[in-house]
Amino acid sequence: MVEFIFYSQMKIYRTLLKTRIIPELDDREALETVAMVLRETYDSEVTVEDVRKVLDHHSFNNKRGQYDAWKLVQIYGEERRKDEYLLLIVEGDIYASGFNYIFGLAWQGVAVVSTYRLKQEFYGLESDRKIFIQRLIKEAVHEIGHLYGLTHCSDRRCVMAFSNWIGDTDYKSWMLCQNCRSKLGRIL
Repeated sequence: MVEFIFYSQMKIYRTLLKTRIIPELDDREALETVAMVLRETYDSEVTVEDVRKVLDHHSFNNKRGQYDAWKLVQIYGEERRKDEYLLLIVEGDIYASGFNYIFGLAWQGVAVVSTYRLKQEFYGLESDRKIFIQRLIKEAVHEIGHLYGLTHCSDRRCVMAFSNWIGDTDYKSWMLCQNCRSKLGRIL
């Protein structure tokens, strides 16, 4: 009986954790692919809103020519409902204090992922949709993992490994390693 009650409580908790994707990216196929992977990875409801402007002048740093990711998560933290996580998918270049740039950031229920440096074109290479979507999935799964309480992983193949540059993102898998899956199971 105790196991059943614990299981029921766990399922109730899980159903409260929804993820709402708020995209600037106008690519429904890529967004639905990200949503599908997030659903499977975190066993949660994921919805994709219509495309809208996410970045604004309040989060833009003129000196850097980039958007402050901390300001974005704070601004959208006010929009977030308590029963959900928000995932902002933006097209502008983002940074956080102490870094030249970042691919994403997660804090207090809001995650932001930038597509700016995920595209091959940024590196002077020919566009490759498959690589772009793989990178977007990895960064989305990584940042949502932080919202669930996962920290950076020392296994470089795990999606929770820190990406210092795009090569790190390309090297790692889009999946959680066994250790991180176990941690997630304990968290949920």
